[in-house]
Amino acid sequence: MIVGANLIGNIDEDGYLQATIDEVAFQCKEEPAFVETVLLKIQGFDPSGVAARTPQECLLIQVRKLAQATLDEIASQYEEDPDLVESVLKKKQEVESGGSVVERILTDFLPLLEKKKFSTIAKELHISMDDLFAAIKIIAGLEPKPGRAFGGGETQYITPDIYIYKVGNDFEIVQNEDGLPKLRVSKYYQDILSDGSAATEATREYVKEKLRNAQWLINSINQRQRTIYKVTKSIIKFQREFLEKGLKCLRPLVLRDVAEDINMHESTISRVTTNKYVHTPQGIFELKFFFKSKVHSMDGQDISSESVKEKIRQIIANEDPNKPISDQAIVELLRRDDIDIARRTVAKYRENMKILPSTKRKKFY
Repeated sequence: MIVGANLIGNIDEDGYLQATIDEVAFQCKEEPAFVETVLLKIQGFDPSGVAARTPQECLLIQVRKLAQATLDEIASQYEEDPDLVESVLKKKQEVESGGSVVERILTDFLPLLEKKKFSTIAKELHISMDDLFAAIKIIAGLEPKPGRAFGGGETQYITPDIYIYKVGNDFEIVQNEDGLPKLRVSKYYQDILSDGSAATEATREYVKEKLRNAQWLINSINQRQRTIYKVTKSIIKFQREFLEKGLKCLRPLVLRDVAEDINMHESTISRVTTNKYVHTPQGIFELKFFFKSKVHSMDGQDISSESVKEKIRQIIANEDPNKPISDQAIVELLRRDDIDIARRTVAKYRENMKILPSTKRKKFY
């Protein structure tokens, strides 16, 4: 009971055990072998793969549990022929280490699988490519983070601070003031000052000071709202084409451009755009989003790095899955659009967008 509670208490939100067998044994004053036995019991719980210590162990737990299902159930789940499923998931390979094809791949060939060295794996396991791809399809259907469906915090909803609407040929700005307090100075304190006989001189001075502080606060809030309005209006001036046509037309922009346009300091622009969101015809964005670095094009014009990322994203989205486009090929395609950037820059942008390299995007089945 104590060992089980300790083990479960050390499972993180992804479903992995974050304590070693020896640590739990020491804390519970039990033998490591007994802790291991309890852990095996917990690893049989749902979701499949929970309480694993490594991703490899997590996937192996799921495969062994999946092998307990009927062939028809597994074949239906993966849309495969039952005989093919049996050959890769249920039948034991007659090799020294034993285990099914799927288990062997997970145990001995994960590095080769990651590099997509399929022919090497098939040769080592003495199986056909059809069997190998069936095994890979089963592995691809496993959940590397079994706690994913149960963890995570509450969804954070964004309420825009500013709305930009297109009215005719112009863009109108509407500020969201729902969350702002309606501040005013109470008439009671003003009456104290107007009635000279109602309070001592010390009281009157005290009230005067507090009224000045209150008025300063109200003026500051109003000034901040006016500044946000001015900044938004300046952004519309610079990014009008983006608001009309979308991300591909986003212009490079820096804080200094807006600061000079509305005659304010860069630090002021930075403060008022932090954690402020705007609703536009193209979606909801943080005001900081519009300040992007620039990339020099071959025709002498500057374009936003975000626009370049969007072009890369579109190129990869339209590629042939069997022949993915390399980073160098993307460089050549961008040059046709007069965008001259280095291959390492393409790789950096691709990684920022969480897109795999071409060698790992190739589809073999």
